[in-house]
Amino acid sequence: MRSILTSLGIIIGVSAVIIMLSVGEGAKGKISKDISSMGSNLLMVMSGASTSGGVRMNIGSQPTLTIKDAEAILKYCPSVLDVAPILSGNKQIIFANQNWSTGVYGITPSYLTLGLWEIEDGRAITLEDVKNTMKVAILGSTVVTNLFGDLDPIGRKIRIGGMPFKVIGILQSKGQSGMGQDRDDTVLIPITTAQKKLFGSDFPGVVKFINVQAKSEETITSAEEEIKALLRDRHNIGQNKEEDFTIRNFTEMMETVKKTVATMTLLLGSIASVSLLVGGIGIMNIMLVSVTERTREIGIRMAIGAKAMDIRLQFLIEALLLSLAGGLVGIILGVSVSKIINLCSDLTTIISPMSIFLSFGFSGLVGIGFGFYPAYKASLLNPIDALRYE
Repeated sequence: MRSILTSLGIIIGVSAVIIMLSVGEGAKGKISKDISSMGSNLLMVMSGASTSGGVRMNIGSQPTLTIKDAEAILKYCPSVLDVAPILSGNKQIIFANQNWSTGVYGITPSYLTLGLWEIEDGRAITLEDVKNTMKVAILGSTVVTNLFGDLDPIGRKIRIGGMPFKVIGILQSKGQSGMGQDRDDTVLIPITTAQKKLFGSDFPGVVKFINVQAKSEETITSAEEEIKALLRDRHNIGQNKEEDFTIRNFTEMMETVKKTVATMTLLLGSIASVSLLVGGIGIMNIMLVSVTERTREIGIRMAIGAKAMDIRLQFLIEALLLSLAGGLVGIILGVSVSKIINLCSDLTTIISPMSIFLSFGFSGLVGIGFGFYPAYKASLLNPIDALRYE
């Protein structure tokens, strides 16, 4: 019982380290998946912020970007591979007696390519749909579930903001983003239809965003500089004047989030490893008590020829075995709890062999480190005094 209680600190410490690191690795893995599902080498150009009555509104509230800007970016920026202008807004979607409020995005065919969207059923929006201002729509799986249930939506008519649209496709599910946004709760329509029929605008050809794909990861920075210079020139923005647009680097933003998660994982692992040190102190205390209780045994061993190194090794090995046994039980407990978390919650856990190796190795070091002093103290006992000890 005393050995079990001695190892308990190590068991808790090792399992806590494995659980914390597996949660952190799971978060990093999810973010990496989000990055890859969004597309590669992406920039987002957003309209500027408007000011009304001295109050500054959010970015995108002032319509400063147009489809012509997107075409110019593709034509005149050598580092840009493709562009996807977007006009978006929230609308009520109605089918029969069901309704659902969601984001509606006016897009061009390149939007699907840049965002790595796959069509699960039906077809994609084409250039012909855009040219002819067709009232057709592609639905995300969340919208399909809430409006149609088990019905097949392909070919059926829905009403978006009171206007009839024909459903031509269903997007393949992407799930939630790293920020908790449901990416399947979306409706896509041709951008010209959004501009001329659904949202309406006093500014012809206006868009809210322009997604831009650079030719490679190395050209993202140069693409950003080229776009900035081009738009400043097109919008007649003077040298000392503030830009009426904002450029966001998706890859840079997600990498920053990944670094933050990695730092938090390291912090959580460090906090959990403190319990390993506490377990080590417990082992040292018990071993010191053991030295006192077994003083006569140590005296007998030394009297029949055991050297100081033999006594030292005996207590060191005992401390190491207690620590490693606790480490093994901790690994089993940590892996089991990580798998339970993965199965019973929305958190994704990834158990890395490195975390197991580090925690087990650290538990061994704790055993040796905190077992050394009791072993050293036992080896210094005088055989005659030890035999007389009551």
